[in-house]
Amino acid sequence: QVQLVESGGGLVQPGGSLRLSCAASGSIFSIGAMGWYRQAPGKQRELVAITTSRGSTNYADSVKGRFTISKDNAKNTVYLQMNSLKPEDTAVYYCRADSRLVYWGKGTLVTVSS
Repeated sequence: QVQLVESGGGLVQPGGSLRLSCAASGSIFSIGAMGWYRQAPGKQRELVAITTSRGSTNYADSVKGRFTISKDNAKNTVYLQMNSLKPEDTAVYYCRADSRLVYWGKGTLVTVSS
């Protein structure tokens, strides 16, 4: 069993930055990969970024060069640094952990607006 808690969402102006955090607890030894997904109003949930247990990363084309995923193994926490934010980045951002099962956080809302 894995529990995920996201934090760091909020309101930011276009061009601004936010850092999201996802703290994992429980059977964290079983996690092979963790990632961030988002769901904008009226749209499907989509992949934003993934990091594996070996440290490799992958990004959606829409965020490449602006967002960075990282992790602190000692704190069992994954981060998403979001820079140069655009209104189209507005969405609920969800943390996901891939183990024998898939676990989701409850999400944190990011609103990019002037």
